[in-house]
Amino acid sequence: MGMPQMPAVTELRRGVRFWSHAFDRFRVKTLVPTPAPLADIVNFGFQAPYLLVLEETELSPEEALDYAEKRGLLALAGEYSTSVVFVSPAGEGGWDAADEQLYIDLIAESRIQQYYRDGVILSRNRFTHEWGECFIRGAIFRVCLYGAGKSADYIARCLLKTIEGLYLWGPGEITPLGATLERLSVVPEPERRDIPIVSVNNSDAVNAALQARCDLFRVSAENACREDYHALLGRWKRWCGHLEEEPDMAGCGMVEEPGCATVKTSPDNRGDDAGTEEHRIGYIAYYWKDLFEQGPVPLVLAFHGGGDSALHIAHVSGWWRVAMRHGFLLVAVENHLNSTATEAVELIARLRERYPIDGSRIYASGFSMGGCKSWDLMQEYPEVFAALAPMDATFEVGLNVYGQPAPAAVNRTVPVPLFYAGGEITPLPELPFQAEKCWDRMRYVFEVNQIRRSYDVRFEDRERWENPIWGLDGDRTERYDDPSRGSVLTVQLFESRDGVVRTAFASVSGQGHECREHTCEHAWRFMSQFTR
Repeated sequence: MGMPQMPAVTELRRGVRFWSHAFDRFRVKTLVPTPAPLADIVNFGFQAPYLLVLEETELSPEEALDYAEKRGLLALAGEYSTSVVFVSPAGEGGWDAADEQLYIDLIAESRIQQYYRDGVILSRNRFTHEWGECFIRGAIFRVCLYGAGKSADYIARCLLKTIEGLYLWGPGEITPLGATLERLSVVPEPERRDIPIVSVNNSDAVNAALQARCDLFRVSAENACREDYHALLGRWKRWCGHLEEEPDMAGCGMVEEPGCATVKTSPDNRGDDAGTEEHRIGYIAYYWKDLFEQGPVPLVLAFHGGGDSALHIAHVSGWWRVAMRHGFLLVAVENHLNSTATEAVELIARLRERYPIDGSRIYASGFSMGGCKSWDLMQEYPEVFAALAPMDATFEVGLNVYGQPAPAAVNRTVPVPLFYAGGEITPLPELPFQAEKCWDRMRYVFEVNQIRRSYDVRFEDRERWENPIWGLDGDRTERYDDPSRGSVLTVQLFESRDGVVRTAFASVSGQGHECREHTCEHAWRFMSQFTR
């Protein structure tokens, strides 16, 4: 595929921007409405549908805008700070000659990069490859296809099945989330039952065939795309190929509240705001709607993995459900790699101005690079936190999340209750038997938390360790089955010299590089025993 022609950005109507893109195999038009409030601070892309209209006949920009407005797609895009993308095939034969490779190529071009400046998200436009404030945020695990006539026939013929391509972090499944099919001329035969289908202006025979072959099916009108999304398509996401139901947070009584805070930029900041006097940090707060009636509440800061977002750590790791069950304030921090441990502590101060937080019950956890940020907090600000739960990663002791030496003396004397977990089959170094830096981090925790036993195992002797993962068994071992994943969380508990068990090292069978709700649940149960 060739590089696209660099298009000019125009404003078709106040608040609606427009791009046109030409590729070897297809042409693309993109409508981007004014983003929702705080969409420039918090990355809502994890929740945003990727709205792909496969044009029956190629539309002019004004016709595309009219189509998107009448169908409710433009309003839907504005609601989720995403875009409406119109696609038409290039070359002879049109949709009749197109195959699944056109869709595979389209999704490959749909990956997006972004960075932050003063909290504002600057994205590399997924089609033009230019940097700017481009709110084309539709997630490729939420692809919603819209086809009519020949393009609907193409979807039915080529895309209602398992499709492999370029997923978020490499090769993977890119099967569409769902499709709206209008005026089909063929009776479709979907190969998968778990692709939700909306039928518009189709015959009784077509509807009967779809209903028989689809577990999720809806007959609708042609101008009801927004309603159809909320009633059917928006209830799901296709995560790593699996159709997963989305939670009804409002129905559960949970508040999902975005916000931002201004902090002073610390001298050790190596992010995009390094060298500035101050910058903004975005976040999303999660709490039970009546939580604050109880008075001051515990706070858990959650830090996402590299390349992820606040929404990702809250939803994929299930932390918001843990917060709902146990009654604490969860604050998922956006783009924490652009802020330091010092700035995280200042963020807590700003949060305490907004929410009634119990200062003796402040906790933090993180996945992957977020796990490294949690280690930063133990090294630099141990007195702030009642307990910490870093997961699935560490840098060498003394280095911070930027891989740089910590800006002050590393904590060696203040014990911090700690729950650390990693996957037993991860391809990345998370556990002591996998890398010397993980072994050294365990030695560090033994020192700081003044564990009664000595960690006197040698890394080079790991093939002969008493415990093949950690080197030695805990003073007590607990195992918790996770029936949802067919795995076991094994926790080694170590007693400090004062008799308090403040250290838990956990491993998860069958887990690669990921963070699961089951682990977060047990991390909270452990952390919540402690106050500072």
